[in-house]
Amino acid sequence: MTEKERIELKRIIMESISSLNKDISELEELTKPISPENAVGRISRMDAINNKSINEAALVQARLKMEKLILATEKCDDNEFGICRKCHGAIPMGRLLLMPESLYCVRCASNK
Repeated sequence: MTEKERIELKRIIMESISSLNKDISELEELTKPISPENAVGRISRMDAINNKSINEAALVQARLKMEKLILATEKCDDNEFGICRKCHGAIPMGRLLLMPESLYCVRCASNK
């Protein structure tokens, strides 16, 4: 990986972290406890509880991705960054640009 690619990748990771922080804040707001007086009826309360469950799952996924992105920023300057952990080949730059937290190349990731 060239220095220019590394700098571009860091920029993309930082943008992703910033965007994810906003998403996490919104999801935290959506997963607050549902007060009984906010519901019009039993059905609307059940719908709100269902939506809350979906948002909680999305929040867990967002936090997990955030951890991976933070780890990617820490490892970005490492010589091992961008190298597949399984086959030890280079992870294509296109994959890293889309998924900077990738630890495996496409072939190894699909064979897991």
